[in-house]
This record gives sequence, structure tokens and C-alpha cells, in this order.
Amino acid sequence: MSSGRLRLMRSGDLARCLNWRNHPDVRRFMYTSHEISPEEHEQWFARNSEAPGVWLLIYEVDSAPVGFVNISSTRCAQVADWGFYLAPDSEPGTGRSLGEAALRYAFEELDLHKLCGQALGFNERSVRFHERLGFTREGVLREQHCDGERYHDVFCFGLLAAEWKNSK
Repeated sequence: MSSGRLRLMRSGDLARCLNWRNHPDVRRFMYTSHEISPEEHEQWFARNSEAPGVWLLIYEVDSAPVGFVNISSTRCAQVADWGFYLAPDSEPGTGRSLGEAALRYAFEELDLHKLCGQALGFNERSVRFHERLGFTREGVLREQHCDGERYHDVFCFGLLAAEWKNSK
């Protein structure tokens, strides 16, 4: 798999991202698991694309969009949370290269001190993904999220810039 690059999301990316986000294989692992309407998606983009401390990014491989990354440092300028998803039909290995590109962006471009992530407890792939990228599991928020039927644990992860630099 060739490495990709991140770029800022544009309004022309909205339909593609909405299709990815609403795909059942993506949606079931999100806090908001209902099917998002185009209007709701446009409002989210308008609100967040201009918000200070929020970066909405598209991950491209060979100039083709294949993933989305959101980095938000809204509590402290040098500490941010991230979220991400891939096109459901992305090639194997795309997630790893997206993760590596996002960490480079977070620690080199944004000069963050720490990047934090969360994964729903039943999302074992996301848990393993964070750990393979070098994140430390910092805690578990027990039965923190309700999907409308059941409560689920939320695993919290953190990666310090110094840890990331030492692992390279």
C-alpha cells in the first residue's frame, strides 16, 4: 500500500463522506449510530469547518479520497481528541497508513503534546488499532454509552508526542 496524505476537507467532499459515514459497517461503531441526513451533515460541516481548534481532514491515497480524520483540541490547545473512519471498500492496510499520517499531522503540523482517542468496548478492531499505533489505554468509562438498547464501555487512549517520537 502506498502512503497517502491528509488535506483539509472541502464542501465537495460532503456527499462522499456522508456515504462512508452512513455505511452500516462504519455507523455501528459511532456514538451517533442513526443514519445522518444530508442536511444534518451539512450543518455539522458548517459548524466545524470554521471552528477554532478543529481540523476536518480527508485522507487520500494516489489522489483518491479513502478516509476521514477529525482532530479537535477544544479543551486545551496542545491536547486533542481524534476520530476517523475509512471508505468501507478501502484496501487492506489503509487504516494503518491513515493512522500514521494522522499522527504525523497531529505531532508535526499541529505540534500537539497529546492525542486522545476513544473506542466503544465492543469495537475490538479500534482497540487493537490504537494499541498498534502506540497509544496507551488510559482507562475505561464503564457503561458510558447507550446505543438505545444496551450500555457499552468506552476505552480511553492517549499518545504523548514524546512517546510517538521515540517509537519512530
